[in-house]
Amino acid sequence: MLGWRAQGHLVLINLLSCGLEICVAAGITYVPPLLLKAGIEEKYMTMVLGIGPVLGLVFIPLIGSASDRCSSSYGHRRPFIWLLSLGVLMAMLIISHADVLAAYLSWGGSSHSNQLLQVGMLILGVVLLDFCGQVCFTPLEALLSDLYGGREECARAFATFSFMASLGSCIGYLLSLLDWSTGPLVQYLGDEAKALFTFLILIFVFCVLVTMKASEEKEDFDTWSGCLSMCCIPRKRLKFCVPRAGSLICVLRSCWSVTPAIFRSYCHVPYVMRRLCAAQLSSWMAIMSFMLFYTDFVGEGLYQGVPSAAPGTVPRQQYDEGIRMGSLGLFLQCATSTFFSLVMNRLVCTFGPRKVFLFSMVSFTLSALVICMSKSVLLVTGVSALTGFAFATLQTLPYTLTCRYHQEKEVYMPTNKTKKTHTHGVSSETVRFPFNKDTSDLNHNGHAHYDQEDGEYYSLQNSTHIDDSANNYDKRGVGLDFAILDSTFLLSQVFPSLFMGMIVQFTQSVTAYIASSAIFGAISVYFATRVIFEQKDLEH
Repeated sequence: MLGWRAQGHLVLINLLSCGLEICVAAGITYVPPLLLKAGIEEKYMTMVLGIGPVLGLVFIPLIGSASDRCSSSYGHRRPFIWLLSLGVLMAMLIISHADVLAAYLSWGGSSHSNQLLQVGMLILGVVLLDFCGQVCFTPLEALLSDLYGGREECARAFATFSFMASLGSCIGYLLSLLDWSTGPLVQYLGDEAKALFTFLILIFVFCVLVTMKASEEKEDFDTWSGCLSMCCIPRKRLKFCVPRAGSLICVLRSCWSVTPAIFRSYCHVPYVMRRLCAAQLSSWMAIMSFMLFYTDFVGEGLYQGVPSAAPGTVPRQQYDEGIRMGSLGLFLQCATSTFFSLVMNRLVCTFGPRKVFLFSMVSFTLSALVICMSKSVLLVTGVSALTGFAFATLQTLPYTLTCRYHQEKEVYMPTNKTKKTHTHGVSSETVRFPFNKDTSDLNHNGHAHYDQEDGEYYSLQNSTHIDDSANNYDKRGVGLDFAILDSTFLLSQVFPSLFMGMIVQFTQSVTAYIASSAIFGAISVYFATRVIFEQKDLEH
């Protein structure tokens, strides 16, 4: 068990994940209605929400691999965290001051051109917030893996990560639930969007500074020592609060150096990671189809509101009321996720990771089906809270499994060196031949089995393990595989964002949002049964 000082230090390191989730959660609930109110049609609104994830798919493997190789004096991960955090701050400033920026850049143009420019600035801010806010989690997760290398420490670290992220989502949805049309900030700033995002900026800056002070990425880092309260942080650590220009140069140099090799590493994903990513992708597609459009489903489907109606009219009031009730449902979801994050280690130790993963996705799928068929606001709100179990599971188990894969590479990611494997309790050595090799080279009796999933031959006799250079995983960094996991999270938003609006227009019902979520949930249950949770799963 971690001591209270070490646990406190772990909380401080994860405070930035809390701040990021506050901003992202507030954006998920507040940005779609903001885009609809600006006059953007629903199908285009969902496409706007998909631009950030698409950009993330392009850059996140580059960032993950570059952070593995960065040699900055601030460590591998911090320069990337600084840069992406700056992007989040800029995004929130652009969203909250889109009208001011449009008026300044239009140079006295017509009201129509001013409105178009305002919409463009709003879209730019949304894309930047979505991209930087979600990609920033990759170096944060890699930082946790660097600082907490043991299996139990890694599990505890990512359980705390999940807890802080869920807590941040709770706060973000709670902030969206509040009525920001009144209050001292609105009176001073003149707009509820400016009031909300100004408050978010203050919270986020505090979280960034605390995490940067608390983290210390060194090879001889001792997580068990030192006074970990903010007031007792050594003065020499204060240099981490202000990054130098050399850190930015290191980021650019690292990204440039890994660009030629990143495509090969990203395509030749280890077998265990392929299975994990398939389950991760389908599971996140189910959850994100639910989370991205849940408030709109409640506002239009259950409350029969109209987002494009004039302010003050009954349809618009019904829609706004539905948005607030939808925010309450997402808040309850995050509250449930926070609870399960606290007990996740106990659940895994009691039932095992396989049962926890499967049950979380089964419960999510059943909850989505109930929401599809029910018209009761209270029942829908209550059932939406149950989906938090799956959210907590996906923020914990895939990352702890990835840490385990890297801690035992000789078992889960065998290289071209001879490795020992165990088949049905008998120790043996397995040979792996690339598909294009001459099968006459097989030793012993020449018996072989072709695995269609791997595209390679496996000897059924004891022999030496041979592999091509494309599958040489001994130099593969954990940051790259975390980037792959996070890419599945971003990819899970692309389909809902780009196509869900058209599906809703075709079906003429916002229930299609939740129905699609239930379908993806059923698919995720199948892929979850194929994940390699333990060494014995490799035998099947």
